[in-house]
Order: sequence, then C-alpha cells, then structure tokens
Amino acid sequence: QIQVVESGGGWVQAGGSLRLSCTASGRTFSTYAMGWFRQAPGQERTFVAAISRSVGRTYYLDSVKGRFTISRDNAKNTVYLQMNSLKPEDTAVYYCAADLLDTCSTYGCYATPTKYHYWGQGTQVTVSS
Repeated sequence: QIQVVESGGGWVQAGGSLRLSCTASGRTFSTYAMGWFRQAPGQERTFVAAISRSVGRTYYLDSVKGRFTISRDNAKNTVYLQMNSLKPEDTAVYYCAADLLDTCSTYGCYATPTKYHYWGQGTQVTVSS
C-alpha cells in the first residue's frame, strides 16, 4: 500500500503560479503511476495530469497543456504539479492519486479516477481574477 499527502495549495491572483507537491509513504514509490485530479464546488472530480511509473510518460487535460507540468522525484517519493498562468477556472481542491496502473497505456486510462485506489485529502487552490 501507499499513502499520499498533498501540500502547496493556496491563494494566487490570475496569471500567478503555484507548485503542488505530493509525498508518498513506502519504498516502492517508483512502481506507482501518479495522477492529479481536481474538484470544484458542485462539480465532479476531473483529471488534470498524470505521470507513468516507468518511463515517466506524462498526460494532461487539454485546458492545462502548456501551463501545468507534472514531474516526479523518485528519490524523494514526491510528485509535483507546477501550475503557471493560473486562471480563475483552475480554482478547485486538487487531489493526488496513486496506483500501479500496470495495464494502462492510454490517456483515457490514466485520466479515469476509478483506476486509482490511493488518494490524498486534497489541497485547496484559489485563483482570483
């Protein structure tokens, strides 16, 4: 099993930047694919970005491409989400998720919340206009 804890959320003006971190427990972090999802009030939890466990292939929601970057540091058991040029519509609770996803090879698979069994508690990101 693995446990994940997010940090780095906060308030920022539109156009600003934030970096979210997700630190995982356990010695097998490198074997887990990692994803970021977000949930705005009254809306479903939606995919933001993911990084595969081996070659570090990345996947992004279209609306964040070119603005957000997901990366991982296996030595630190941490995955990051660098968010630049933030917009008010990026406001949400951001969740980190983990799973082996050893049968995933497509965007659709990595973007499906039910594929991930391990979730953090979330961190609030608020972008003001």
